[in-house]
Amino acid sequence: MAKLRNSLYRIVFRSDTRLGRLFDLILLWLIVVSVVVVILESIPEVNVKYRDEFFLVELFFTVLFTIEYILRILVYPRPLRYIFSYWGIIDFLGIMPFYLSIIAADYRYFLVFRLLRMLRVFRILRLFRFLKESEQLFRALRASVYKIVIFTSFILTVVVLLGTLMYVVEGPENGFESIPQSIYWTIVTITTVGYGDITPQTATGKWIASLIMLCGYVIIAVPTGLVTVAMTRSTTSRTEVCPHCNHQNPMEAQYCNFCGTKLKEEI
Repeated sequence: MAKLRNSLYRIVFRSDTRLGRLFDLILLWLIVVSVVVVILESIPEVNVKYRDEFFLVELFFTVLFTIEYILRILVYPRPLRYIFSYWGIIDFLGIMPFYLSIIAADYRYFLVFRLLRMLRVFRILRLFRFLKESEQLFRALRASVYKIVIFTSFILTVVVLLGTLMYVVEGPENGFESIPQSIYWTIVTITTVGYGDITPQTATGKWIASLIMLCGYVIIAVPTGLVTVAMTRSTTSRTEVCPHCNHQNPMEAQYCNFCGTKLKEEI
């Protein structure tokens, strides 16, 4: 049983074997097709015409993904760690809405569970599992998460202060009826969205709005720069050591840059 469990683990969680790559490929296409079905089901004309067919197709996908989810729990060395991990939660969100919609017996609550079924689109997040580049992106986000949180906290503080200032300067007579409404306007302006439903009328308010618009470019640039730096460090810090001369090569290198020895053997 231990040998069988280890073999299933290599197939389900790793892709360094032929069966593992085949499993990932099949699962990848199943996810794509299931997400397309969810999108088509949201179109009223199509849903009315093919309601029963959509239910059967979704039942088929849900059964398959449920079997896969249970299999991952059974073969993982520490099941609870997988269940509460990022991918475990995403896998659970992919199958949970369908069962919730079946439980809803009262028609009054059916619409609520019908909306929850749209959470099946979370399956598309599982596509990142098959992209090697996504690992580098997640590492960069983890490395810069504290800086982004601090920067976001600073921006929220600035937004509250500027929103309050605009409420004092413009007042309810110019559309800034409350501080929350002024904060909403500040967020719309500082993110360069600019709906135009509320606009400053006084000269002072326009000067403040101009400064907020200029600050919007900083908001876009800083988080992008933080993640870019983290990704650059992640790429340059990971190296492939040559077994022949111990020279450190980039991770994507197939041959040693110093002696020419092949670095990665075909599996």
